[in-house]
Amino acid sequence: MPGITERLAAWSSALALRDVPPAAIAAAPRLLLDWLANAIGGTRAPSSAAMARFAEADAPRGDATAVGLAARLHPAYAALVNGQAAHVLESDDTHQESSSHPGSSVWSAVLAVGETTGASLGEAMTAAIVGYDVVGRLGAALGPAEHYARGFHPTGTCGALGCAAAVARLLELDADRTVSALGIALSQAAGAMEFLADGTWTKRFHPGWAAHSGITAAGLARAGFTGPASAIEGKAGFLSSHSASPRPERVLQGLGRDFEIARTSIKAHACCRYEQAPIDGLLAIVREHRLGADDVERVTIAVLGAGWDIIAEPRARKLAPESVVDAQFSMPYGAAVALVRGKASVREFTPEVLRDPAVRAAMKKVECVRDPALDARFPRQWPAWVEVRTRAGAVLRAAVEHPKGDPENPLAWDEQVAKLRDLVGDALPSDRLDEIARRLAEPDLGTPVRDLMALVRPT
Repeated sequence: MPGITERLAAWSSALALRDVPPAAIAAAPRLLLDWLANAIGGTRAPSSAAMARFAEADAPRGDATAVGLAARLHPAYAALVNGQAAHVLESDDTHQESSSHPGSSVWSAVLAVGETTGASLGEAMTAAIVGYDVVGRLGAALGPAEHYARGFHPTGTCGALGCAAAVARLLELDADRTVSALGIALSQAAGAMEFLADGTWTKRFHPGWAAHSGITAAGLARAGFTGPASAIEGKAGFLSSHSASPRPERVLQGLGRDFEIARTSIKAHACCRYEQAPIDGLLAIVREHRLGADDVERVTIAVLGAGWDIIAEPRARKLAPESVVDAQFSMPYGAAVALVRGKASVREFTPEVLRDPAVRAAMKKVECVRDPALDARFPRQWPAWVEVRTRAGAVLRAAVEHPKGDPENPLAWDEQVAKLRDLVGDALPSDRLDEIARRLAEPDLGTPVRDLMALVRPT
């Protein structure tokens, strides 16, 4: 009987777009548009400038576009650059059950390889659907809370195997070589949560490295290099080594019927996924009752247990963020900018806003609590509730079942295009953004990937 790794490889290597249900196909161009918004918008961050300096000095040249750079790079290095940029703004997509950001790695790998091999948009989408499925299934099988407890970031770890499978599909590797690609990626799967200790940039590196690793793994497998056939389920395989209580059966559950790309959310706010529902609830209260920060005495937010040590604790640090990364992972900060500025867009997560006395004062009004009733619905749902006590003595409450951007509460296409413009700003001319949105609104699946990537190169 073939094991989990072999069965997953057999499915992924044979998948055709005709086998994918319409809802999953429809999700692909939406998530690609979101990847482009994040990758282009992320190029102006200091961490992207450092990555660009590295790429210009040390990366081998090739035919793949590195967003924001004039030079064309080897696909694995273009994917590294693009994956980092796509994760900078903390506004990239999130797969619910795995607590991962599959798009920042998967699209980075698929587009870099697809551009250099002459792949069509339809072929790239098929490969990306494979990547999202592998990332989502592996992360769900690990269990986000258990994976975090071991210090791992699922975007980096699951992303390496997902990108390996996606690139193997794009390169039309057979099932045996796809097994090897997954096995090789196992030895590259990395991503530690220690960035939370001091707000540094390593989290942003994770999806880029996952994309780089996936391309390397698939390339080695194509050349005949072998990897273990039990990479996922083995005694020292991915699940056992990365979780204290994995659910191996989840990897193949509904395979070929339920597609994880259709279960992936697009963020409405530029911060950690665990903050999205609380910010939605707080903004609903503020807008309905026309409250300003001075009207509010106390904000109580129920935070999911899996995100507690990410956005709520240690409390002293979350109340005094020192960097943009700190702010992106502080529930008090996310709530404070919602109160003071009425939104939590990329423009609220800057050093200037971080120093705003009104925002600093508002953070002190925010208290985070835990609610087992919410945790019981996680990770299939990411609910929250928010309670606001006003200075006038009113107690106002909002509950959020599905944050804005979830598949059950999606952003409209016009809202996605507005997000594209908001994140990209003046990094590309407006007519380029119009053309990108037009091409993805009703995509021509025969369009070469290189034609799309030509639109994102700097003028």
